[in-house]
Amino acid sequence: MLKSINKRANAIVVLHEIYGINAHMEEVCERFAQAGFDVFCPNLLAREQPFCYDEEQAAYRHFTEAVGFDQGCEQATELIRSLRNRYEHVIVAGYSIGATIAWRCSEQAGLCDGVVGYYGSRIRQYPELQPACPVLLFLPSEEKAFDVGELLAVLLQKENVQTWQLEGLHGCCDPHSAHYVPNAHDFAWEKTAAFIKPIAAGRKTNALL
Repeated sequence: MLKSINKRANAIVVLHEIYGINAHMEEVCERFAQAGFDVFCPNLLAREQPFCYDEEQAAYRHFTEAVGFDQGCEQATELIRSLRNRYEHVIVAGYSIGATIAWRCSEQAGLCDGVVGYYGSRIRQYPELQPACPVLLFLPSEEKAFDVGELLAVLLQKENVQTWQLEGLHGCCDPHSAHYVPNAHDFAWEKTAAFIKPIAAGRKTNALL
């Protein structure tokens, strides 16, 4: 598990993509640390080395067969609960499968103070879920497997949920991805920073600013 070394008042739990804790996730953790948080990134895959991007199918097979969303959610929940008494606020930031796990965690009252999710395509499997904390979700302009517009229509009906549709495909905020879109990356980070800052200060967040 990656974690920052300086004790801060607030913590962020980063839930990685299907590939594991790779260079992109390490950079995300560093950026949150620079923003003033202690950062924890649990290894949900139960393997030391992350998958390469050209091993997408193998990574997907490993996750579905060896982990799955139920186990991933249990691991994340256990970690978050262990942090609750140590920090004033705990925020969860998930990417891809990590975003779907973060979405599921948001339903548990008192667990998270806020959730950020980047292109969590499998959120569509849990349309009935109602978050108990503020949630900020970023979705790409399109996905191969489903209609992004239909998922957005569902999410827009929910309380506590704010959504942005980014210019680009799945992975557009990952500088190491072939789908990287710098403008989408910068825009999403700006909105993420605006979302998490008031939560860390104990104020109501508004990611629409």
